[in-house]
Amino acid sequence: MTTLLQPGRISPMRKVPSRIERPEYVGKKTPRTGESDVKSPEIIERMRVAGRIAAQALVEVAKHIAPGVTTDELDRIGHEFLIDHGAYPSTLGYRGYPKSLCTSINEVICHGIPDDTVLRDGDIVNVDITAYIGGVHGDTDATYLVGEVDEESRLLVDRTREALDRAIKAVAPGRQLNVVGRVIEAYAKRFGYGVVRDFTGHGIGTTFHSGLMVPHYDDPSLSVLLVPGMTFTIEPMLTLGTIDYEIWPDKWTAVTKDRKRTAQFEHTILVTETGSETLTLP
Repeated sequence: MTTLLQPGRISPMRKVPSRIERPEYVGKKTPRTGESDVKSPEIIERMRVAGRIAAQALVEVAKHIAPGVTTDELDRIGHEFLIDHGAYPSTLGYRGYPKSLCTSINEVICHGIPDDTVLRDGDIVNVDITAYIGGVHGDTDATYLVGEVDEESRLLVDRTREALDRAIKAVAPGRQLNVVGRVIEAYAKRFGYGVVRDFTGHGIGTTFHSGLMVPHYDDPSLSVLLVPGMTFTIEPMLTLGTIDYEIWPDKWTAVTKDRKRTAQFEHTILVTETGSETLTLP
């Protein structure tokens, strides 16, 4: 029987050297939003750098995922990797968030705060990390198996990754943004998975969340047209049960109401003249 997750003890905020450029929202209650959905070639080039560093940081963190490791230790590894590569961890200080990445275990849909919780054999854990460098953000995440994981959880993880891959393949100029959610929901429904609606992908660039929303479910009213130069994240969250959730008292951690497991994968995407480019590859 799986024990339900409990909040752990959160260590003090990690320091960032003064030489590293901070996003404008650090130290403020609310971040700036609103920028053009279509980016200039120069901004896109900088986003390639940020995306690559975020992806490399995720690979580095993943190397250390194992039973007995705390999520706070994963945070330390991700934080130090970003700093060593001249990047600021975008989540640190975003709307007061206290850590340099998110670690969402088992029933946590998203925004789990790294703490002294120890990963156990059979867990699944999502790591969500964003790099800010050159005045732009690169945002990515993936769900990992901890030790020996049951078949149902393993399939959920595999299929959530596949849902993201299918959505990315569907991105092309001239199509409506709704194609993303339509593809994800159609695929998830084949297995009876829930598709989380209240947490979506988002526009990204010089702002962490630009205001553009990218639903992962079929929303026919979404008339936004995909055009070359647009950048946004696709980050489906699929559940084994309900998509209803509760937020822990920390005001961040979202857990499924039935405490069934959930998985997520994310990439930052650029719409190109012929399709799309994934900006968060290592």
